[in-house]
Amino acid sequence: MRLKNNLAEALRHKDILLMTHIVLGYPSFEANREVVAQMVESGVDLIEMQIPFSEPMADGPVIIKANQDSLARGTKVRQCLEFAAEMIATHAIPFLFMTYYNILFKYGEEEFFADAAAIGIQGFIIPDLPPEEGGAFLERAKKYDIAPILIFAPTSTDERMRVLAAAADGFIYCVARRGVTGSQTSFDEAFYQYIARCRECAGLPLAVGFGICDRQDVDAIRGRAEIAVIGSEMIRLVDEKGASAVGPFISGLR
Repeated sequence: MRLKNNLAEALRHKDILLMTHIVLGYPSFEANREVVAQMVESGVDLIEMQIPFSEPMADGPVIIKANQDSLARGTKVRQCLEFAAEMIATHAIPFLFMTYYNILFKYGEEEFFADAAAIGIQGFIIPDLPPEEGGAFLERAKKYDIAPILIFAPTSTDERMRVLAAAADGFIYCVARRGVTGSQTSFDEAFYQYIARCRECAGLPLAVGFGICDRQDVDAIRGRAEIAVIGSEMIRLVDEKGASAVGPFISGLR
């Protein structure tokens, strides 16, 4: 698939890639536009755009609040698609959608895939859709060349990891610790043993997220994973310092 190929090409030039996260419509689409531009100009390699949902169960308080505020401002799925189309036409890096399955179900799964493919989305991250319940989803992912990104957790057995990896494409999202997004992660021996298990079971590039906050964290996974994911920290930064702080922050991560 094209996402896997694009990552392989990027990794020819960098020892670790950066993936950042935004919640669409938070604090506004205008701010999203400025943040994405700064991310790309500062060297981000791919961007995960979250379509807001009322019950984002994998997310911590920072991203939950961003989802709630975006929805309170009236953000619609169609607006998210239109914004994504603009970003993909403007910036030459892969863009992914992250959301929850109810969004696809309500919109119409086939229509959502078709519309996302038409604008150039390269991957979907749907945390609440296990492969056992996503047969049609996985078939459509192949049909539309949109990578289904599946998730490993520290609680995943080796057997479960292999099942997930067999259904995934693009990369595997490795949750760095138990719990939800936003809290600090301890990069200790137990973490490294977990990442070693992920590597053995995956057969795809590994992205590590949940608690990546600074260059020290990125360095902790360099050589062990291909992608560092910065999510809640980006939203905190924009909340506290404004969109103009994003570029310098990203530039300091590598």
